[in-house]
Order: sequence, then structure tokens, then C-alpha cells
Amino acid sequence: MVFPIRFGGFKRSGGSKRTRPHLSLAPILLATVAITSCTSGPSAPEDSGSATQIEQARAEKDRAFSEDPDSPIPAEKRSKILPLKYFPIDPAFSVPAALRLSEDRPVFDMPTSTGTMRKMQRVGVLEFTLQGEPRTLDAFVENGTRQITSLFVPFADLTTGTDTYSAGRYLDLKPTSTGFYVIDFNLAYNPTCAYSPTWECPYPPASNRLKVAIRAGEKAPPAEGA
Repeated sequence: MVFPIRFGGFKRSGGSKRTRPHLSLAPILLATVAITSCTSGPSAPEDSGSATQIEQARAEKDRAFSEDPDSPIPAEKRSKILPLKYFPIDPAFSVPAALRLSEDRPVFDMPTSTGTMRKMQRVGVLEFTLQGEPRTLDAFVENGTRQITSLFVPFADLTTGTDTYSAGRYLDLKPTSTGFYVIDFNLAYNPTCAYSPTWECPYPPASNRLKVAIRAGEKAPPAEGA
């Protein structure tokens, strides 16, 4: 299979980078929602899913990481890392958001896990309320993107480096025509470099470091020697 989501990481081979997308729950969940909607009445919103659908998507991701020859988890580590660990699904961490578009899509140099910089364009700022406080996250695409098929939202929070991966986590959002979104932190996932240093992953910028504990989505993988 080809991992269907961009930006999760870029595999390094022979000193050069080639794009090899990471697998998030978003496309699996959308497929699950579509299948379910065929038999159970009106379809759910594209950016949301029931707890059952999220659990099914997580199981499918475990299967892909276990069986795919290009899995970001080295074969010798799979028995230790899989199944991936998650916080319990919590609807309170699924919130509506509005995207305030950037006028000129400024380009940023985003640091990566290998010390290089990756040029990204900021599409806009997602504005939302979580735990009673207004918050924002910048949404990006890779520089040079002409047709936007996915918004890349890297973030860190107060669990980063303890319960969750030390370099932050990612969300992927499908663009909407209305500018309104659902940010579901239950779908937050680790970058590929969380499993292997052979993958290069962008770090969340300072603007995307939330001053709240996001106890939803994927947890940190087991530490070496744990």
C-alpha cells in the first residue's frame, strides 16, 4: 500500500530525501464513515467519526504498520511498539474551528528531526475554543503546492515530552469550501521519526505550541530499553 497522508515524515535514503507519506487515521476513518453511511442513514460529517469508527481506523493502521514493507516501524521493533498506544477517545477534544486565510501564504523554514529546514507555506490560522479558552493553530502546506488536498497541522501541548512524543504530533485536515472545520485531537498521530531516525519529520513551530494538555490521540511509543 502507499501511505495516503503527506507530511508524516520523509524517508532518508543514501543521504537524500524522498517523499514517503505517513499513515494517519484520517483517510481510514473517512472510508469507514462512508461504508457505514451506506447502511445507517445520513452520512456523518467528513471530519468526524464515532468512537467505533475511530477504533476501527486505529486497528487498520496497526495492521498496515505491521505488514507493509515500507512501514516506518522497523521489523525488530514492531512487537514492542504495536499496537500503537492512545488516550481514551474523548468527544471534548473534538471542536469546531474556523480557518482565517493568510493573504499571501507566507513561506516558513520549518526545522526537522535531521537538522535540515523544510519550506512550508502557511495557508491560514485555525481559530477554535478548547476547555473554555480561545486558541489557534497555524495550518500549512509544503512550499510550491498548487492544489491543496490536505492541511498539515503540527502541534505540541503540555503532554509533549511526557505522555506524548517529544517532537510533537500531527493533524491532517481536508480542505472545506466553507472555511469551517472540525479539529478532532482524537485523530492526532505521531510523526514517523517517533519510530525510526531514518525518517525526517518537521517540528511544530512556536505558534502551534498549545498551553493545554491534549490528552487525546496517539501516545508516545515505548522508550528505547523500556
